[in-house]
Amino acid sequence: MQLNWKFMIVPAMAILAIGCAGGDSGETATSRPAAAEEDSRELPVNTSPGADANFDPAKANATAPAGPTTTIAFTDYEHDFGTMTQGDAVTHLFEFTNTGDEPLIIDNCKGSCGCTVPQCPKEPIQPGETGQIEVKFNSKGKKNQQTKRVTVNANTDPAQTFLTIKAFVEVEPA
Repeated sequence: MQLNWKFMIVPAMAILAIGCAGGDSGETATSRPAAAEEDSRELPVNTSPGADANFDPAKANATAPAGPTTTIAFTDYEHDFGTMTQGDAVTHLFEFTNTGDEPLIIDNCKGSCGCTVPQCPKEPIQPGETGQIEVKFNSKGKKNQQTKRVTVNANTDPAQTFLTIKAFVEVEPA
């Protein structure tokens, strides 16, 4: 019985390709990439009495942006609208100050869902100047406790700052 050489080369090449795919990195099939390890970290929580009121939980996990950076300080990082009726729309202004030495450029503001819509300043905020981010929350289709997040991307260190809104949405009886 004679074997065709083509049938022997294909499996040999497959074995060779699988063996070389790992290269000299020494990784095994059970090793985890570094990014997966970082995701399992817990965020630091500053719950001590007298803790800094300007504590920003985003600072622990964000990377510094390229180029000149500045700092931002919000009057408050969280706002609770309290109890509201389903279907109501409410607005809150988050006030901030550019506390650094460079112009503050807000690149993007994004709500965690379509019911939370932020409006950010388009023009640079000079050092020492203040600004506002308007956040609108529409409770249509929502019920019970709601917690939403707004992510602010800017030339700050850290590059992201998180703002939070809360509300308890009551459903009117039919």
